Amino acid sequence: MLKRLLGAVLLLLALASGSHAETLPLPPNLIGAASPAGEGYFFEAEARAAYFPLADNFVTQKNQAFCGVASSVMVLNALQLPAPAVPEYDPYRTFTQDNVFSAATEAVIPADTIREMGMTLDQLGAFIATQPVAVEVHHAADTSLEAFRAAARDYLSKPGHFVVVNYLRKAIGQEKGGHISPLAAYDGKSDRFLILDVARYKYPPVWVTAADLFAAMNTTDSDNQNRTRGYVLIAAKP
Repeated sequence: MLKRLLGAVLLLLALASGSHAETLPLPPNLIGAASPAGEGYFFEAEARAAYFPLADNFVTQKNQAFCGVASSVMVLNALQLPAPAVPEYDPYRTFTQDNVFSAATEAVIPADTIREMGMTLDQLGAFIATQPVAVEVHHAADTSLEAFRAAARDYLSKPGHFVVVNYLRKAIGQEKGGHISPLAAYDGKSDRFLILDVARYKYPPVWVTAADLFAAMNTTDSDNQNRTRGYVLIAAKP
């Protein structure tokens, strides 16, 4: 177990390293995953089953509108679902930010629309649901901090279960609009969640308090009929 935890810290350091000159500074309320405090949260985390599969399949969004696409790709690969062929990797298969699109996803939201403006919480849930997985979409206004914390903690503690959050960056002190990324762990002592930020060129993975994250999700999205942002629960179908 200790060896695996040390390996996890090395992965955290790897994810949080690189192009520091291009990474924006973190506000005081956010704790970088690779900081001493961030490493401590990880060692103490009571729910981190999602971390290893997500970290093994981490991708940086390929453009500034693809946060939902990158998050979806990470989760689908972490679930080890049958993936499309990738010519350059033949005969190996994996989901990428190019081949994850299909006729089914185009019916949800066209790829060209995502490239221009990203996707909303509901579109994210429907996009992932085109795959053989169980999906639950929760708008922050329809739930509560306590309910979110309990559901996310439960999912993060079980293999084959994942949580993707849609939140307003400026509400947690970042720059600046709506964003989507997966959660990887929860530390009950500090009441913080670990966000594996897919905009790796912009921010490293961070620990954020449950209250701050929920408040950032409980913001309206003008692209989604002014409904609030929120979170998506994804699990492998039995």
